[in-house]
Amino acid sequence: MPWKNGAGRTTEIAVHPAGSSLDDFAWRVSIADVAGDGPFSAFPGINRTIVLLEGAGMLLNGDEAATELTTPFVPHAFRGEETVDCTLVAGPCRDFNAMFRRERGRGSVTVVHGADAPFDLSQFRLVYAAKGSHECTITGLPAHRLDEGHALVDAESALGRENAAILVRPLADDAVALVVCMAER
Repeated sequence: MPWKNGAGRTTEIAVHPAGSSLDDFAWRVSIADVAGDGPFSAFPGINRTIVLLEGAGMLLNGDEAATELTTPFVPHAFRGEETVDCTLVAGPCRDFNAMFRRERGRGSVTVVHGADAPFDLSQFRLVYAAKGSHECTITGLPAHRLDEGHALVDAESALGRENAAILVRPLADDAVALVVCMAER
């Protein structure tokens, strides 16, 4: 789908509530292909986290700070109402985006690599296999293999399970997963 400002394209992985538009989601996760320099879309009232997936990266010049987003799999958080201009370092790149509407909840992005990582029950969760394959296990359910480029969204299956958690296990030393935890207010 086109970016909100029409300057590029993004692939939506998940949005809540299902079917929400860019103006009324509680949270949203997507992958953006950045092909040229230009401004980021404005998202007033949204907390954003961006993670470089592929390419040499970009320089982000915002109202509050300038940031080099050049190391893959390092989250960078900023406010959606901030004016941010992007300059590509050396050609196109691809990034992972998580957005959380502040008035409706909070969220975080955690990078998993090198070791198993457990996550406590939260109302909504997403695991994205950014590099390599992973095994995801929700307490009381069979393990699920998650191959590179695929996501596992868990909104309902763990609810009502006392002490439920999700365990993300990288299946190779260089495997990387991005885990998004969300909770509505």
